[in-house]
Amino acid sequence: MKYFAVFLPMKDEEKSKKYRPEHLSFLQEKLEDGYIFAKGPFVDGSGGLVIYTANNFEQVETMVRQDPYVINGARGYEIHEWGMTVG
Repeated sequence: MKYFAVFLPMKDEEKSKKYRPEHLSFLQEKLEDGYIFAKGPFVDGSGGLVIYTANNFEQVETMVRQDPYVINGARGYEIHEWGMTVG
């Protein structure tokens, strides 16, 4: 498995508030399916970060495009493969 850092920059704060429950439900589903390593908002309100685990970029992009935040224009997205190191 590879790791992918997905930045979800804020596009529309009101839409972000409106679709937050759906977004969190989506992330919980992906977490339970084993596709999420870590997730959380930026404390400055500029968006958030999700670290996905997947076989390839295309698999991650397919999932990200299903996120209610992305579908409804609340957030943009930027995906980068992440070479995680420990220690």
